[in-house]
Amino acid sequence: MLNSLLNNWHIICCNTTMKKNIILLLFICPIISFGQANKIFRQASRTNDLNEKIALLTQVIDLEPNNLDAYFYRAIAKNDLGDFRGAIVDYSKIIVEEPDADTYYNRGNSRYSIKDFTGAKEDYAKAYMLDENFIDALYSLACVKLDLEEYEDALKDFSSVLKVAPDQAKVYTLRAATYKALENYQNALQDYSTSVLIEPNADSYYNRGVFLMDINYHKEANVDLTESIKLNKNNSYAYFYRGASNLLLGEFLDAIKDFLKAIEFDSVDFDAYLGLAIAYNKVNDAANAKLNFEKANNIISPNESVKSIEQYTNTYWFQTQYYYFNNSINELVKLK
Repeated sequence: MLNSLLNNWHIICCNTTMKKNIILLLFICPIISFGQANKIFRQASRTNDLNEKIALLTQVIDLEPNNLDAYFYRAIAKNDLGDFRGAIVDYSKIIVEEPDADTYYNRGNSRYSIKDFTGAKEDYAKAYMLDENFIDALYSLACVKLDLEEYEDALKDFSSVLKVAPDQAKVYTLRAATYKALENYQNALQDYSTSVLIEPNADSYYNRGVFLMDINYHKEANVDLTESIKLNKNNSYAYFYRGASNLLLGEFLDAIKDFLKAIEFDSVDFDAYLGLAIAYNKVNDAANAKLNFEKANNIISPNESVKSIEQYTNTYWFQTQYYYFNNSINELVKLK
């Protein structure tokens, strides 16, 4: 009887001990998991290898499925690696759980990268609504509205940004482009000029120069484009536009030099070849005029001969200098 009691007591003790061990394990496992996740997270934060960072953060998420910081930084790494859709998925997980301005803004950037402008607009607007001091979100919202051709709204947003940050040359340039789209050329010129005053660099002069070409201020455009080239001799577009201004100003030899320079940068620049053809024809160099006209036509329509001016629809000359171009084409066709 005594042995039986002792045996039962032994069984009870063993069972009790086992239950305690189970209870201890239940408490210890999450602590170990948490510590391991933190260790891996720190590793991820230290590495500059994006693929390694993503792999480590994925391990953290496997251990802690609700670790929103891991989702956030994995999304940034995916975005930087060019996996924009993967980044959007991770940002969306956070937004479902705990929406915040930074995550909406970052998802907006990823959506913008895949040209989902409507989605990006919604995200930027949400980010700014959650944090009215988030000027980058307002600026990005204005930019995407410009892309969506919502010019009036874009104008308001750019103006709001400039009230807070009045020394941002790039914002003046973009607002100028918005004014231009609204055909408010006076305000557009004023903003382009303000951009030049704030940052008198190659880009500012170039942007104003191109705008001046668009409104047929060829002499003034030539001055700006020359200044732009002085500051940056590697902008092929600046050479092309200055060549166009020289051509329209009757400075044909200077136009030829500029168009040749533009072609050095881009050997398939059909607009530059057309400009060369017109300029050579103006100085009575029929051979070079014909040669460059044929080069342009072979690029524009490689599989068939050009039979109509409508085939030049995508050229700078057709879109901005139609009457001048039409007359010049008629002269070039006679050289054949």
